[in-house]
Amino acid sequence: MASIEELDNAIGAHGKWKARLRAAIDTGKIDASVETIQQDNQCVFGKWLYGPTLTPVDKASDHYKIVKVLHARFHKTAARVVTLALSGKKDEAGAMMVVGGEYAVISGKLTQSMMDWKKDLQ
Repeated sequence: MASIEELDNAIGAHGKWKARLRAAIDTGKIDASVETIQQDNQCVFGKWLYGPTLTPVDKASDHYKIVKVLHARFHKTAARVVTLALSGKKDEAGAMMVVGGEYAVISGKLTQSMMDWKKDLQ
């Protein structure tokens, strides 16, 4: 079943990605592979999203469908930031992170969608 706690945890965890990505841009290093980062089922939230806890009704909801698509896009975009950062293209990676940048936009949409889902559960 969809859980407010899981959504809260996901909002927090995905918020921490910004700091991880900023550190990758600054240092040229990150603690995970690009291949792992781009997969949307390897983080704790992704495992919950794809896991058996959610009911078929949850997975048929518009909230689930929207969050699932945005979550996948979030991970692909984060992986692009890391790819640029690790290849020394700090300016390009940084541009994705600023307001209006690709990462900032998808991150904002994902967070808002998770908050909307959470609101409907309350």
